[in-house]
Amino acid sequence: MAVFLFFMICYGILGSYIALHYRIIFDSRIPWDAYFSFDNKSILMTGGSFERHPLSYYFFNWVREFSLFVSGGKMDANFRLTLAWLSNLIITLNIVQVFKYLKNIIDLPLWLNVIIILFFGAFSTNIILSFTPENFTYTLFLLSLYNHYAAIKLREEEKTPAAALSLAGITIGGLTITNFVKVFIPLLFEKDLFRSWKKFGNAAFRVIVSVICFVLLYLNRIDFKYQNIFSKTNQQYEKFSNVESMPTWDMILSFFFGGNILFPGFIMSDKHNMKGFNFKGLYMDLYSSPFPYLFIALLLILISWSYIKNFKNKWVQVIAISFLVDIMIHCVMRFGLHTSYIYGGHFVFVYPLLLGWLFFAYRSSPKIMAFLTFTLVILFTYLLVNNIFRMTEFFWFMENYYQ
Repeated sequence: MAVFLFFMICYGILGSYIALHYRIIFDSRIPWDAYFSFDNKSILMTGGSFERHPLSYYFFNWVREFSLFVSGGKMDANFRLTLAWLSNLIITLNIVQVFKYLKNIIDLPLWLNVIIILFFGAFSTNIILSFTPENFTYTLFLLSLYNHYAAIKLREEEKTPAAALSLAGITIGGLTITNFVKVFIPLLFEKDLFRSWKKFGNAAFRVIVSVICFVLLYLNRIDFKYQNIFSKTNQQYEKFSNVESMPTWDMILSFFFGGNILFPGFIMSDKHNMKGFNFKGLYMDLYSSPFPYLFIALLLILISWSYIKNFKNKWVQVIAISFLVDIMIHCVMRFGLHTSYIYGGHFVFVYPLLLGWLFFAYRSSPKIMAFLTFTLVILFTYLLVNNIFRMTEFFWFMENYYQ
């Protein structure tokens, strides 16, 4: 409750001020790219493109109608405020799920949980999504919730029921289709799965049931015109995978591993809505000093260290394989790599969980625990100072272009 209230208040103050004083959260004239490539209006009105967000249309209908109900049918400041508080609630619940994982699954001491969760709460992805109505906002919560649920099932050596798998597949995969496969990763570590044909067959049956449920709903969404899926998917891949203006290694560090945790500098661009309205868009730039690179390098060393140290730990393997899916999509296949900081909602919860498992591995070694704690506090301090400073730049942008 303390964690919930603390982050609700912190994010709530931020989101409320932005919603009441600026129109950046929702402006009916701006369909996309007002800040960091988020598609606020487009997502709220249509749920996003069906090939990437197959079932989000239905979900965001509820979000939009509820917000309109609260605002009396007007898309005004109260409408924006409702959207901001819905995002605030969801991101706070995401942080609560990560905290509960650290407490219930890893069983770390409370003081350490608090440090890790404060560190996680200061991530740029959590800050931005706490007032942004987007697919990623709700996906982040659903993924952290499902990971906690799956971890409990593995600890109790219980099967994940077909109903739970189907529900997770429909909600998580329905909001962003690339996350659909992540739902089935915990099944790989069910007890004696590969030693018993009966257990393997049962798992396969549960997967088939959930896939059929998802596919039928997906096809119904597009009136069973399945050919559109392939043509639209190819168009999206071509559009978001061919950027040659920046070095690949720098985009991977600054955007994929960096931008969703530690804000880089920002750049502005002139945009238009295809209907004669011009506006300013804000994007993240590559890191421009050695300190952010050092920060990301240290964080990657810590989570790699955690993975190696806990290699035989099935909970760590579930987290790592899930993260590998995103690495393959964005770093290897290069899909959206130039804006991969916006995809942080698919995987940033991995960092606090792997950090938690690293501390768990050295719980009986006071010297290493002290070293890790000191390192984490230094990283947290730098992260907090940097992200607060960058948010002042974001407010300057809103003050000048979105009042």
